Amino acid sequence: MKQNKFPDIQKLSNLSHAALFRSFFKWIWLGGVVGILSGSASAIFLIALEFVTDTRLEHPWLLYFLPLGGALVSYLYWKVGKNSSKGNNLILEQIHNGNEAIPLRMAPLVLFGTLITHLFGGSAGREGTAVQMGGSLAERFGLWIKAGAADRKILLMCGISGGFGSVFGTPLAGTLFGLEVIAIGLIQYEALIPCFTASFVGHLVTTKLWGVSHVQYPHMIAPALSFSVLLKVTAASLLFALASICFSELTHALKKLFTRWFHHPALKSAVGGLIVIGLVFVIGSREYLGLSIPLISDALSQDVPDFAFLWKLIFTSVTLGAGFQGGEVTPLFAIGATLGHTLADVFHLYGPFLAALGFIAVFCGATHTPIACFLMGIELFGSSGAVYMFIACLISYLFSGYSGIYPSQRIGISKSHLIQIPPGTTLATRRNLIYKNPSKKQPETDQEGQEE
Repeated sequence: MKQNKFPDIQKLSNLSHAALFRSFFKWIWLGGVVGILSGSASAIFLIALEFVTDTRLEHPWLLYFLPLGGALVSYLYWKVGKNSSKGNNLILEQIHNGNEAIPLRMAPLVLFGTLITHLFGGSAGREGTAVQMGGSLAERFGLWIKAGAADRKILLMCGISGGFGSVFGTPLAGTLFGLEVIAIGLIQYEALIPCFTASFVGHLVTTKLWGVSHVQYPHMIAPALSFSVLLKVTAASLLFALASICFSELTHALKKLFTRWFHHPALKSAVGGLIVIGLVFVIGSREYLGLSIPLISDALSQDVPDFAFLWKLIFTSVTLGAGFQGGEVTPLFAIGATLGHTLADVFHLYGPFLAALGFIAVFCGATHTPIACFLMGIELFGSSGAVYMFIACLISYLFSGYSGIYPSQRIGISKSHLIQIPPGTTLATRRNLIYKNPSKKQPETDQEGQEE
């Protein structure tokens, strides 16, 4: 009888495949549970958000309670929120360091806080709420099943993907967002299947089980591929990157100023609410309050005011800078779409086409997640302009530098070998070094990643 010359190799191969199968089914199960939790949380949030938005539109006088609502939410965070006030940054810090647990209270606090913001007219989004709820529930689930440190990290990434994919109806973008946002330039492929499962299941739970529908945008009508169009798209993408920088830096600057001038968080939010009310009277319009979904739809189908992007940027930066709860992503969609529509006249391109590119490119520059944003563009606008979408995301990603909306986001690999940045440096650390002492050498490592 012929003997196998390589029995150990064959045995090792069988064991490896068995381990892969166990890992596959394990993460299908765990990712699916996180998807059910985050998808259900997103559904409840979206249903409530639609209700409070309709209520605000029916009763315009609710705007005058914005200072009081902001003060109430900030007071609750101050008294019982503990480290929940760090928001998305707390989830990123826990994934990197594992030193600071994410409290379950983060989910109801951010849900209540975001609904109050939208009920009274604050300009904010919804991604932050979905991600924080998903992360909080995933953390609690990991503790309940006594998962190890490595598995809990992946579960948190699943929470991000599940929350993002379910709140926007973009399961592929949600998958990559949970992978890309952790560290710029690095993707942990070990978490690919879990994150996809969480995002896909979360999307199905939100839409099929809870019956929540998402906003439908018109598919992109892209021009024929030509050198001149490529040049125009590249130039516009540089401006999209600049818009993302302006939004990120203004929001961070206002957070510092509000904190420096008003030491009590409730007072800080109350003053911010008064400023938002003042801005409404200055421009004589309320279309920049809340999510501004109609503004996005107009940019993708008809016409918008020339400086709509600038007003939405200011409204949102003031709202978030003053401590109101909510996300940044939907406002970034609005800023990008309206800026793209405005630039269409300058570059002599079809307005909705450039608006769709701005929609994903400004978001990409602020989050440094080019693949997720590219996939989001395909999921929302179809694949006819895929080449242009990819170019817009790449240009915005590169030229946005290291300015971003998540201070605890780490730099895994530098965007260029000409820029020497130690791996593990957070965006907050890099910003502080540049502004405080531009000539100071970068630290070898960074363990804090705290928001300013």
